[in-house]
Amino acid sequence: MDGKLRNMTSIYITNADKMLLLFRQGSRVANNVWIGSAGGHFEDFELNDARACVLRELEEELGLKENNIKNLSLRYVTLRQVKGEIRQNYYFFAELNNGVNECLSSDEGICKWFSFSELAALDMPFTAKYVIEHYLNVGHKTNDVYGGVADGETVVFTKMPY
Repeated sequence: MDGKLRNMTSIYITNADKMLLLFRQGSRVANNVWIGSAGGHFEDFELNDARACVLRELEEELGLKENNIKNLSLRYVTLRQVKGEIRQNYYFFAELNNGVNECLSSDEGICKWFSFSELAALDMPFTAKYVIEHYLNVGHKTNDVYGGVADGETVVFTKMPY
């Protein structure tokens, strides 16, 4: 391991009992899988501000601004070693504001709303699948932030102390 890092962020937007996901197409990291509503790599000026990164990606990919969502919060930070680099993922969750059009599109792929009960059956990146599973079983009932470390077979989550 030579210390290479890949910092990424993702936002999952909910509306009642549905979650917006993106079927990412044409990406070199996550391609032809369902991922968060929007997300991507940090710009140099965002390395210490995951919130700024996710808000930029939200506007670039979905055309949504911060005032189109509510309850934006960082809920998960995961680490996974892949191809000689450590991938750090920052997962945010938010709710779509009332009155904002649900018909969203992205030039990164296909946007689609899924009921929470449909999410487990979708093909997702490794850590994202475990984040969604944990969120549906535990995370949505709390305001806690969880750290997750991938061991190749699963992701082990720990509640981060305040």
